Amino acid sequence: MEWLYLALGVVVLVAVVVDILWTTLWVDGGSGPLSARLTTWTWRGLRRVSSDHPLGLSLAGPLILALTLAMWIALLWLGWTLLFAGDETALVSTHTGDPADWSGRFYYVAYTMFTNGNGDYTPTTGAWEIASSLTTATGMAFVTLGVSYILTVLGAVSEKRSFASDVTGLGERSEAFVRAGWTDEDEFSGLDLPLESLSAQLSVLADQHKAYPILHYYHSERPSRASAMAVPIFDEALTIFRHGVSEEHQPNPTLVENARSSVDSYLDTLDTAFIDPADEVPPPPALERVREEQIRTAADGEFESALDDLSMRRRKLLGVVRADAWYWPPLEE
Repeated sequence: MEWLYLALGVVVLVAVVVDILWTTLWVDGGSGPLSARLTTWTWRGLRRVSSDHPLGLSLAGPLILALTLAMWIALLWLGWTLLFAGDETALVSTHTGDPADWSGRFYYVAYTMFTNGNGDYTPTTGAWEIASSLTTATGMAFVTLGVSYILTVLGAVSEKRSFASDVTGLGERSEAFVRAGWTDEDEFSGLDLPLESLSAQLSVLADQHKAYPILHYYHSERPSRASAMAVPIFDEALTIFRHGVSEEHQPNPTLVENARSSVDSYLDTLDTAFIDPADEVPPPPALERVREEQIRTAADGEFESALDDLSMRRRKLLGVVRADAWYWPPLEE
């Protein structure tokens, strides 16, 4: 028995199985240890190579998904090959009766994982027959699980971009978002339905980002479809509604607080994607832009005081923007 190969095979198999189950089935766990590191290294590498060009970064999500699936398959393949190498006579050729060499073991594991064997090699004892059956089971089960994971992530990417488009459709910066909801009756009643809808979308998006941190690395070529831009626009607009607009003209406070809670849930997902708050606070929204629509606002001093209390929250938002290689303030001047 080659105990070193046997031990290495067990370690590799345990590591990859844990990573697959952690990533695909543990909703609150984020990415597994191996997948998380692969994701981070790939993203950082692409940022360096592309110099943050949107077209280059738009490849990050598909590339990370493909590399993750390839890593899982490769580690399963390697782990089982090392395991069968733990016994020189574990596999023999059905043609010559000779023990399998390294190429024969790789070949046997490959066709056993995906086609349940073709008879070129055969296990020699009952224990290795059971190991062969487990090779087939893990190959088919975990590859299928990986493909299902990919399809789920792609669906979440579509929802993420839909949310961003809905936000930027109302305004490509927070002040424009606020002005879009102002009516001739001196109220924001027209924003009730959009706020409720966007809050619900963002709550779902936050849960998806927590379950699939890779979503943070799906970079859109257009800023109007980037959630990393849309969430700060949305939250800064909520800040204006809550602290910048005079109390008698504020929109439904329940809807505003519910939307703020959705943003909180989204910001809680940043740790799973290794996104840190920015070192500095971003520039404040410009109340004079809001006043252009004859909207009554709070005094500048009061608004600045409220922004000071929200400095950590706003640093997190800036961290989101920079982590996705965008800029502040969002979009239009």
